[in-house]
Amino acid sequence: MDSLTQRLKALSSAEDFLVFFGVPYEERTVHVNRLHILKRFYQYLHKATDLAGLDDLEMFRRYRELLIQAHGDFVHSSAAQEKVFKVFQNTDGQQHVAVSSLRDSLADRRRAAAPASASSTPLSNAA
Repeated sequence: MDSLTQRLKALSSAEDFLVFFGVPYEERTVHVNRLHILKRFYQYLHKATDLAGLDDLEMFRRYRELLIQAHGDFVHSSAAQEKVFKVFQNTDGQQHVAVSSLRDSLADRRRAAAPASASSTPLSNAA
């Protein structure tokens, strides 16, 4: 029989994990927060100090508890409130871009889009 760790390697989506562990879930919550749920699950696993030495059955039970907790975090909350990813941790979900940076970027794009050479002869004059 495959170990729990080997079986987990075959899972790829939040839904795969939730089904594997038999966790009832809200489809809408998972659809909107799937990456956040998996990241939070990983964070909980990483912080767990009681996993060493567990057999596969006990580890399955503990992982299931942590996945239930990770899913639950997003049932009554949002990604911005939970701040799982760095973009939410640093800026409360808001991005700040200086107007001067936008102007410089626009000027760079205009230069890049300009014809390579002003001496190019249009096709209509070549005939």
